[in-house]
Amino acid sequence: MHSKLFTDMFVLAIPVAEKILRPVVVYFFLVIGLRLAGKRELAQLNPFDLVVLLTLSNTVQNAIIGDDNSVTGGIIGAATLLLVNYLVVRFLYRHETLDRIVEGESCVLIENGKLLKRMLSQEVLTVSELEAAAHRQGLGGLDEVERAVLEPSGTISFTAKKPAPEELRHNELLKLLDRMSREIAQLRNSQVQAQTPPGV
Repeated sequence: MHSKLFTDMFVLAIPVAEKILRPVVVYFFLVIGLRLAGKRELAQLNPFDLVVLLTLSNTVQNAIIGDDNSVTGGIIGAATLLLVNYLVVRFLYRHETLDRIVEGESCVLIENGKLLKRMLSQEVLTVSELEAAAHRQGLGGLDEVERAVLEPSGTISFTAKKPAPEELRHNELLKLLDRMSREIAQLRNSQVQAQTPPGV
């Protein structure tokens, strides 16, 4: 009983070389696949994108583990994935041009407050999805956005519109006029009270 338990848990059902090779192949397939699928998959902008990412790991699970369900096999597979990822990240860190090719470039979706519909179409993004992303970042709508960029990681960075210098000066003048009119009203009230004879 104990020896069967030990065998099932720790003895590999497939060769170690195959156990290492499977995660490596799946890793590079997923990196290339997600790169070709576009940045929106990583952004998870709608339920369909989320479903794809959730089922993707389950779909490739058997390809990684093969006919082996042992703890040793799982540890070898996980360690291989972590090691390959570490090596790839270190390699790309030293080769910026290749890193840009693998990760892709940022994509500007809104520039100077104008929606770039051609870029939205290229990234397969709808206006409503972009607006929902703006709401998640605390913006009231796309009319408040000066610039929006879809990053290679799938996140969308928004820059809110800032009031123009003329608008700021105009608002300051309005506040100053409002304060002056209140002070004038207070002065008039105090003069009227001073001129009114007592007992009237």
